[in-house]
Amino acid sequence: MEQVLQHFRKDEQPFIEQVSGWLRETQDRYAPKLTDFLDPRQQFIVQSMIGQNDDVIVTAYGELPEAERKRMLISPSYFAATDEDYGITTFSIKYPSKFIKLEHPDVLGSLMSLGLDRSKFGDIRVDDSQIEFAVVSEMSDYVTSHLTSIGKSKIKVEELPHDHPYLENKDVWVEESHTVSSMRIDTIIASLFNVSRQKASLLIHSGKVKVNWTVREQPSFELHESDLLSIRGFGRIQIGLIEGRTKKDKIRLQIGRIEPKS
Repeated sequence: MEQVLQHFRKDEQPFIEQVSGWLRETQDRYAPKLTDFLDPRQQFIVQSMIGQNDDVIVTAYGELPEAERKRMLISPSYFAATDEDYGITTFSIKYPSKFIKLEHPDVLGSLMSLGLDRSKFGDIRVDDSQIEFAVVSEMSDYVTSHLTSIGKSKIKVEELPHDHPYLENKDVWVEESHTVSSMRIDTIIASLFNVSRQKASLLIHSGKVKVNWTVREQPSFELHESDLLSIRGFGRIQIGLIEGRTKKDKIRLQIGRIEPKS
């Protein structure tokens, strides 16, 4: 375990220990283990810890096209999973779109107000008057019964069939190559968004920067491969491969940057 932990952050250790428990459970019971919805960083950790195992395989599925948040299935190597094995139910939300416009934060806030953990919900898609979202199937009846309004707007939740033509992910990840002097979060923001280190630090201290959906307020915070960096007002980037160093000791870095589909 110590060899595994040294490759990840200290605050990720509880999740790593949880993944180790899932692996032991699968090996001991020789039966699949289904997780809740995991964000891309968590998926990366699971793949890193289990992906090289000979007798256990791990797969992921999020139901919505190009889903970001997915449930993962840790299973014996003989097991061939189907979409239904991931236990995902999708819903649409009907509301008076002529009089009010709902956004992603509105929907997420209302879902969280039901008292369920974020891991119980997958991606949320919003497009004009259409809203769709994924939820773990074991909580679908609860969501249907209790999600009756968003803000001041009364809504109606309808379950969607698995063959429904879901709303597509409109984000396109464009790969770029950069060289940076360090993996500090303030250095990365300054380099990739062409702002001063002082401006980057101000954004961080004011709580406008998230790494893997968690606000980080320390400019010296170190980024790792697969981290998703979100800066309010600037957009999102994902740290890709760290490809080594240049002759001037700069770090060669691959990143993904979101651009809307045309």
